[in-house]
Amino acid sequence: MEFVPVIGLEVHAQLLTATKLFCGCSTEFGSPPNHHTCPVCLGMPGVLPVLNRRVVELAARTGLALGCAVRPLSLFARKNYFYPDLPKGYQISQYELPLCEDGALAIDTAGGEKSIRIKRIHIEEDAGKNVHEGGDESSRVDYNRSGVPLIEIVSEPDLGSPEEASEYLKTLRDLIVALGVSNGNMEEGSFRCDANVSVRPVGESKLGTRTELKNINSFKFVREALDYEIKRQIALICAGDKVVQETRLYDPDKRRTDSMRSKEEAHDYRYFPEPDLLPLKIDKAFVDKIRGTLPELPRARLERFQREYGLVREDAKALTADVDRAVGDFFEAVAAKYSDAKKLANWFRGELFRALKDGEARMDDLKISAEAFSALLGLVDRGEISGQAAKEVFAALLKSGGDPAAVIEARGLRQISDVGATEKTVDEVIAKHPEEAARYKGGKKQLLAFFTGQVMRAMKGKGNPAIVNDIIKKKLGG
Repeated sequence: MEFVPVIGLEVHAQLLTATKLFCGCSTEFGSPPNHHTCPVCLGMPGVLPVLNRRVVELAARTGLALGCAVRPLSLFARKNYFYPDLPKGYQISQYELPLCEDGALAIDTAGGEKSIRIKRIHIEEDAGKNVHEGGDESSRVDYNRSGVPLIEIVSEPDLGSPEEASEYLKTLRDLIVALGVSNGNMEEGSFRCDANVSVRPVGESKLGTRTELKNINSFKFVREALDYEIKRQIALICAGDKVVQETRLYDPDKRRTDSMRSKEEAHDYRYFPEPDLLPLKIDKAFVDKIRGTLPELPRARLERFQREYGLVREDAKALTADVDRAVGDFFEAVAAKYSDAKKLANWFRGELFRALKDGEARMDDLKISAEAFSALLGLVDRGEISGQAAKEVFAALLKSGGDPAAVIEARGLRQISDVGATEKTVDEVIAKHPEEAARYKGGKKQLLAFFTGQVMRAMKGKGNPAIVNDIIKKKLGG
């Protein structure tokens, strides 16, 4: 029997605010335990929450970028459960009336573009963190994260494989970072997800019993956890057993999921409206103002690069993958002065990306200017410098900046395009290799590379390859 995986993701993203959701405590990461706390985020008796306006702006910004409707009226609710990292005994979230609903995110899959529906985006506060260290059985609690603002982005169960789930997460993370909504740092917990997964037989429309995989903090672990869980559920069904609805944790060392607790339903949390917060009312002017500040979104930019510069999708995707936009911005600055976008993309994906990867250059402190880059490529096109020499000049410009022509002159890299001088060198090389010349004339045309190499070596790499090849063919007959 063949099965189809059915996957939905719940993504939690920490918002880029200076202070927490309902108090003035800092959201700075890495401070000493319980350093950023106050009576409000510690849930002391008698305190009242005050909503952070910036949180609403960033949440609405995300919703609009995902094509969601921003509700004119949304409500905060208390989600009740007892755990040491939750100081109030409840979490302030949104339930029946979330801020944003009904959006979509397009992703690339093996079968082409696929639209993943977004069910809702709601605002909620983060919990604290239980700390287990020191080798004993005791636990400590750090409440620095308690009250940190989050948005939860809930997809419909439209994902059909671990690979699609990973691609969805990457695409969503790139979007929210490009929007300036979150830093998307998975190691710091700023971007994490829970996955709901089930399987159903091919041809069956009824969904199977789902399990929830909690707090997966890397794209790799998402793929691994889902792959294991899908195989586990299929094995259970094929053995005549039933999948139990439960919450499971992924163990990356063992590369398996383990049961954590039975899966809660909404009624288990006893949701009810938060009595200390008024209903959140959003007017059209507020939404329109936020919509007007949205930047060109990553996917729109990708498609524009394909359309405007005639790039293949692979090149366009590489040039627009930088969520800080610096790579794409620099490409456009050079492309405004140099018309061969395909050749320019090759230089970016080759020499520039290699230098960035090796730490020889940084986009936030790039020494080479758009003018110098375009001028260098123009010199190559006109045959004034070889491609290999151009790479040497490019490396020098990345290190110190300046004018490519000056670097070429200082290093003696200008290409020799003088036909007479080149012809003299070709004659000398042919005279030194009479046997190879006879074999070439006898039909061994692959020896052209041998003669070209010998001539270029004699000219210390400064010969114009096109001119060298033409003269060799003329001298040796074709």
